[in-house]
Amino acid sequence: MKNPVLQTFPLSTPWQTLDPFLFSVYHLDHFPKGNGEMGPDESLLKGRNLGSDFNPNEKWRMYHGQTIPGFPSHPHCGFETITIVNKGFCDHSDSLGAAGRFGQGDVQWMTAGRGVQHSEMFPLLKDEEENPLELFQIWLNLPKAGKFVAPHFKMLWNEDIPIVEEENAKIKVVAGTYKNVAPISPAPDSWAASPENEVAVWNLHVHKGSEYMLPKANKSVNRVLYFYEGSEIHIGDNKINPNFGIVLDPSEAVGIKTGSETAHFMLLQGKPIGDPVAKYGPFVMNTQAEIQKVMEEYRLTQFGGWPWPHPDNVHDKNRGRFALYPDGKLVEK
Repeated sequence: MKNPVLQTFPLSTPWQTLDPFLFSVYHLDHFPKGNGEMGPDESLLKGRNLGSDFNPNEKWRMYHGQTIPGFPSHPHCGFETITIVNKGFCDHSDSLGAAGRFGQGDVQWMTAGRGVQHSEMFPLLKDEEENPLELFQIWLNLPKAGKFVAPHFKMLWNEDIPIVEEENAKIKVVAGTYKNVAPISPAPDSWAASPENEVAVWNLHVHKGSEYMLPKANKSVNRVLYFYEGSEIHIGDNKINPNFGIVLDPSEAVGIKTGSETAHFMLLQGKPIGDPVAKYGPFVMNTQAEIQKVMEEYRLTQFGGWPWPHPDNVHDKNRGRFALYPDGKLVEK
């Protein structure tokens, strides 16, 4: 039988990805109780490099937040962000006037297109207990024809996202049809919007001491399985430890045998775009000349400016999950 494992590699920060994805980051923070003002009820004076707190040896990080953890206003251009919050909450604000609080399984899909600013803050809403956060952010590239589309903001609420329960596994279908289960439609200008591109974002949880069969895909796609939590697994003759990425032959169904713990995976799959990639921080274009042009555009326009009172904007502590769209439409959950 053909070995479906083409390559394994240790997971770094960010995760290594293949076209059409640019990168993915995984945040797991065991935040303490809140201090009543949505920050941590622990001193920030000892050993934290506020503004750039990414110490992997700590149980939790402030990232670029000074009082509340998160990422204050920053620009993006030329690609999409898919933000999956399995635990905790994220407060979003952007230069389009859109805003939201999402979490507990919700997903935000944002097409940066020709340029947008946004902030992503992690308010600690519970003052009587800890505030764990588990978040994935995936950068999906846009083809040349989509680099300058209008920015787009979309919420995929946890209650609406298909979850497939199988005998030995649970599969959250964020993007890409899983067997006969179709996802919520992605953003309209996304590479994922065309089924022929076979873009898939699946969060898989395979029960301990069991075997699960991952269905095959078209041989023209790139397929990477990220094993981010659990005990060792076996794929054929390959023993693989957690915190490894697994590049798979998409034309082969893959049998995964788990060990003494439930195994947690993120699968990223898609037909390569194949365009040249020029990157400078949060800007992703096809040439360095385009990067320079986009940087000049940002200097001149700030991609529409920042309509919120603070760069690390957060919403009212007592507010529930919601999405405010650029056209003024409000959805509350």
